[in-house]
Amino acid sequence: MWRNSFSSALFNRATCERNALLRNVDSFVSHQKYKKGETILGIAREKTHRSYLSDELSRKFVQNERQEFLLHLASELAEQFHETADTIDQEGRFPFENFQKLKDYNYQSLTVPKQYGGEEISLYEFLLMQERLSQGDASTALCIGWHLGVIYDLRERQTWDSEKFKWLCHEIVQNKMLINRLATENGTGSPTRGGKPETVAIKRNGKWVITGRKSFASMAIALDYSLVTATIQESGKVGSFLVDHRLHGVKVEENWDMIGMRGTRSDDLVLDQVELPEDALVELDQLESPKGNMGRAWLLHVPACFLGIAIAARNYAISFASEYQPNSLPSPIKDVPEVQRKIGEMDLELLKARHTLYFVAHRWDTHPEKRMEMSGELAAAKHIAVNSANKVVDLAMRIVGARSLQKSNPLQRYYRDVRAGIHNPPMDDAVISLLAAQALQSFH
Repeated sequence: MWRNSFSSALFNRATCERNALLRNVDSFVSHQKYKKGETILGIAREKTHRSYLSDELSRKFVQNERQEFLLHLASELAEQFHETADTIDQEGRFPFENFQKLKDYNYQSLTVPKQYGGEEISLYEFLLMQERLSQGDASTALCIGWHLGVIYDLRERQTWDSEKFKWLCHEIVQNKMLINRLATENGTGSPTRGGKPETVAIKRNGKWVITGRKSFASMAIALDYSLVTATIQESGKVGSFLVDHRLHGVKVEENWDMIGMRGTRSDDLVLDQVELPEDALVELDQLESPKGNMGRAWLLHVPACFLGIAIAARNYAISFASEYQPNSLPSPIKDVPEVQRKIGEMDLELLKARHTLYFVAHRWDTHPEKRMEMSGELAAAKHIAVNSANKVVDLAMRIVGARSLQKSNPLQRYYRDVRAGIHNPPMDDAVISLLAAQALQSFH
């Protein structure tokens, strides 16, 4: 049974809470009538309405009972994270309490192979859960997405020594450890542009000595391990080294000063003469091997996260339009044609982006023999999803108006957060160039 890795108690609890939620939603939808001039619902009703809108959108892509359960797990966590998302953003702190809840549900082990105690979720399921989770708190979702994505990628490519990968999976499942890939440096820019790491690895007395600095190190202060790219001084090749953050010389420089995705705490990781065992070199010039050249489908967790932000903005705008009635109108602004047009445009963008994203994910899962040819599709899915997400948030703010810029309004946070997606690889220009190159190559 697919539920084996989750306790019976957890499943029963999740099922009971889901059924209770649906009963409340049915009652809410059947009996709630907006009163003239009423602009604010009670907290409980607001939460129910928001959750209802979110779950209804997500269920459109649920294909079976397993996915229904996984979605409910993400939904339950998203509702909890929603309560503290604004505080985390304002304080610019890492959401340790959210990660404790994720670990309580063994969320960190979802992409681990079943043979090593994980749930071995598919790419499609991964995106479904991440999109829903980010509607609660995008910073939390993006961070755990990096962790889950690393394990998913290693599981699919199988380029590691099998015993080393088994050990890492044990650390994640049993000890609830967190990992991320750290490749970006100030001097090289995005690693997808081909810059060579200035972080250096030197072989000395049978050990590796790593010195350098990595920027945009999401959840650096919460990581237990990281995969750090470094240029090997002797050969000039680029290797990925498994770094234990408890080692001497590893420290986090807390310099994350962004206005968006503040809770990710993507600070700098500093490595000062860090000594690693010889087997810490786990990858060497991966792009030179066929498996290394296989499209990195796991990165689709990024657009899934930003679509989640867009959905949260869309739901807020719809709720607002259904409730807000200025004294110049006989009914709430949802009846104004221009507002309806903007709502329709939001859903059109979401339909386009989500169907593209989930189609590509399904194709990846069900046709592994075609994966080597899917780089263009993967890149296009990211491009479409992130740009559509930005358009949706903009439209939502236009519906709500000047109130959307109030510090207490979540739309201004959604706007700051969703912009970050544009700067995650692959960049828009690179996607367009890739598609053009593929089209021209096919012609010749």
